[in-house]
Amino acid sequence: MQIMGILCLILLFALIGGQIANRCSLPAVIGELLAGIVIGPAMLNWVQPSGLIKSFSDIGVVLLMFLAGLESDLAILKKLWKPSFLVATFGMIVPIVIAYLTGIAFKFSQTESLFLGITFAATSVSISVAVLQEMKKLETKEGMTILGAAVVDDLLSVILLSVVSSVTGTHTDSSNANLGLGLTLLLQLVYLVVLLAASIWLFPRILKLSERFLLPAAKPLVTIIIVLLAAFGAEKVGLSNVIGAFFVGLAFSRLPDKQKLQKSFTDIGYSLFIPIFFASIGLEMSITGIFKDGLLFIVLFVGSVISKLVGASVGAKMAGFYSSSAYQVGTGMISRGEMALVVAQIGLSNHLLVPATYSTVVGVIVLTTLIAPIMLKGALMKKR
Repeated sequence: MQIMGILCLILLFALIGGQIANRCSLPAVIGELLAGIVIGPAMLNWVQPSGLIKSFSDIGVVLLMFLAGLESDLAILKKLWKPSFLVATFGMIVPIVIAYLTGIAFKFSQTESLFLGITFAATSVSISVAVLQEMKKLETKEGMTILGAAVVDDLLSVILLSVVSSVTGTHTDSSNANLGLGLTLLLQLVYLVVLLAASIWLFPRILKLSERFLLPAAKPLVTIIIVLLAAFGAEKVGLSNVIGAFFVGLAFSRLPDKQKLQKSFTDIGYSLFIPIFFASIGLEMSITGIFKDGLLFIVLFVGSVISKLVGASVGAKMAGFYSSSAYQVGTGMISRGEMALVVAQIGLSNHLLVPATYSTVVGVIVLTTLIAPIMLKGALMKKR
C-alpha cells in the first residue's frame, strides 16, 4: 500500500478509536492504541510497522514531550526534585527485582533475567502526559512529580543499560559503541549541561530573533528546528530523545507568548504525528509469542503492573504524599512504551531474548501501556 494510504488509514482509525474512547469516558489515547492493534499484525494485518511509521512516531513523541515541558511549572518541578527521585528510584528497583526473579523462575540465564528486569524498569511518561493534559492535571503536585520522576527514570535507565551493555558486550547505539562507560556518561553529562545552558540563554534569544523573519509561521518553524536539534543531540549521546524535547519545552514555558506556541504545536502534533505515535505502539502487538508463552505473559503482565505501582507509590509515600496521591503517582508510572520497546529490541538483536520471548515481552509492554491510562484516569477521578 502507498504511504499516503497507510497514513490515511492510521489517522482514520485513530480518529474513530479516540472518539469511541471519549464516548465511553476513556482517555482518547486508549482508542488510538486500540486502532493500531486492530489494523496491525495482531488482528487485520492491514498495516505493519515500518521505518517510515517509526520516524513519524518518533517525531510524535518528541512533540508530545515538548508540549509537556511547555505546560510544566518550573518552580513546582524544582520543589519536587526529592519526591521525583524517590519515585523514580523505587519505581525501578521493584520492577527489576520482580522481572529478574520471573526470568529465573522460567529458566532464563542470569544475563537474560537481568535484561528482562531492565526492560520493565523504564517508564513511558508520554502516555500519562496525554491523560494528564486531557484532564487538566499536568500542573498539579502529582502531575509534576510524575513528569520529574519520568525524566529521572529515563536517565537511570540509560545509565543502567550502559552498565549492563559494557558488562555483556551489547551496545545501545553504534555511534558510541566503542566508548567506555565512563566516557559515555561524561558525554551525556556534558550534553545535559550544554542543553540546560542553551535552553536558558541561547534558545529564547534565537526565538526572539525569529520574529524579524518575513516567512509565515517563522516562530513555530524555528521552534521545531530547536526541538528536533535537542532531540537529535540526546540520541547521539545515548539518551532518549524525549529528554531534549522536554527540557526545551521547559525553558520555553517561561516565555510570555507560550500560549501561542502551545496552540501551534498542539495543532501540529495532534493532527498528524502524535496519533501515529500512539497507534504505532498498537502495531507492535503480536499474538504469536503470547500463545506460545501464555503463562510467562500473564506473570510478566501482572508483575510489571503491580511492581511499578507499588515501587512508585512507596517512593511517593516516603516523600510525604498521602495514600491517594501516592496511588495516583504510582498509576502514572505504570506505562512502559517506547523506552521498553527499544531495550527489548536491543535484547533481541543481541540474542538476549529469543523471538518468541520477544513477542511476549512486546505484548506485555503494549498491554501495560493500554491499561495504564485507564488506571490513571480512575485514580484522578477517585481523588477528585
